[in-house]
Amino acid sequence: MTPIMKTTYGSVQGSVEHGLAVFRGIPYAASLDGPRRFQAPAPPESWDGVRDATRYSAAVPQPSRFPDLPSLWNPGDSTESLTVNVWTPDPGASLPVMVWLYGGAFLIGAASQPQYDGANLARAGVVLVTLNYRVGFEGFGWLPDAPNNRALLDQVAALRWVQDNIAGFGGNPDNVTVFGESAGATAVAALTAAEAGRGLFRRAIGQSIADGFLPEENARRSSEQIATALGSDLSVEAFARITPEAIHGVQAAPGKITPYGPVIDGEVVRGRAWHGLRGEVDLIAGFNRDEYRLFTRIMGAAPGKPEALGLPPSALTGYRGAYPELAEDQLAELILSDRIFRMPSLWCAQNHPGRSYLYELTWPSPVLGACHALDIPLIFGNLDDPFAVMLFGGAAPAEAELLGKELRKAWTSFATTGDPGWPEYRDGEALTRIWDVPVSVASDPEAASRRVWASFAG
Repeated sequence: MTPIMKTTYGSVQGSVEHGLAVFRGIPYAASLDGPRRFQAPAPPESWDGVRDATRYSAAVPQPSRFPDLPSLWNPGDSTESLTVNVWTPDPGASLPVMVWLYGGAFLIGAASQPQYDGANLARAGVVLVTLNYRVGFEGFGWLPDAPNNRALLDQVAALRWVQDNIAGFGGNPDNVTVFGESAGATAVAALTAAEAGRGLFRRAIGQSIADGFLPEENARRSSEQIATALGSDLSVEAFARITPEAIHGVQAAPGKITPYGPVIDGEVVRGRAWHGLRGEVDLIAGFNRDEYRLFTRIMGAAPGKPEALGLPPSALTGYRGAYPELAEDQLAELILSDRIFRMPSLWCAQNHPGRSYLYELTWPSPVLGACHALDIPLIFGNLDDPFAVMLFGGAAPAEAELLGKELRKAWTSFATTGDPGWPEYRDGEALTRIWDVPVSVASDPEAASRRVWASFAG
């Protein structure tokens, strides 16, 4: 039987796929037309009758970043893009809910990417929700007459939609876990610290949380540079007349992965997340051993020499003493992995005032090691889509399937009970799940890097 569900804005008709009821492209906010591209999300218009929910919506505006993968957005695509997708194994149940926030450096990303198909996680006994949120200038660009952190406001609006509607899809609104990777993990951390996130989720998983929090002055300067390059005033009215692709053409930040990130505005984002996490939210935080390798091998972002990375001389001395076996380029790659992803994730687990758990993924893909984003195909179990093939360099090894099952078991167990299957993180022990074949637990596996950073950062 074709599943039909009632939402607060109207009824939707999904499809049955391999025993799951699946709904795609359900609006949680209004279309991004005109000035609404740069305003807080507004409720969508209600509809009469039954809306088709068998196809993904258009992605939000964004440039193309990976030359070997298709573009997610093209000029002329529909502006109705702030939508959610739901996979549910039992619409009549009250199951744990997992809500996914995609990564992409706050520049790219869409819930319709095949690596985020939620069927395997839903079959493990949860209701899986994915969503689109604004990226790039629309999501984070500073404008004097627009709210900051519009991407985070989108996520809050989607989480409110979950609270209001997920019971009708078989989910328990009192047992919601928000999880994400890279930019998505950074957003998870920001929401876990934000007052705006209070009451919207019970647990959080941050996979490679990044140090991407920007002082408002930095965000303002970036916007001024973009406006100057476009020959435009810096206002909602002026930017609403500029096409997204024109903004994409001038927004690159030389030497940086992205010019965008959560803006420390004192309202939605009060500071770097690991200094203000709310204790009532259980947390898993973790990272991959070789995070920066994805950027050096796939995106051509050479790490440079350690001396060029802006660290104090004492830190460079500490790194060279801790890792004497590494060549200069390997050491630079390690420092960037620590600086951008590994240490911020560790600090979140370390500083969280509630229950927290730390992990490190060390299992290596055949071509890129334990690189950034390797956790995505493992956790979602989509091992043959184009993104997975890129990371594995071809067909996935048998170990990937075995490790993925263990990861999904841990993630869904945490979403169900708050226990992922390894001990909590505590100072002095720093017990950490090591995701390899076989899985294990280690005490403070990145102690050397942690000690280097403890002297001047964190």
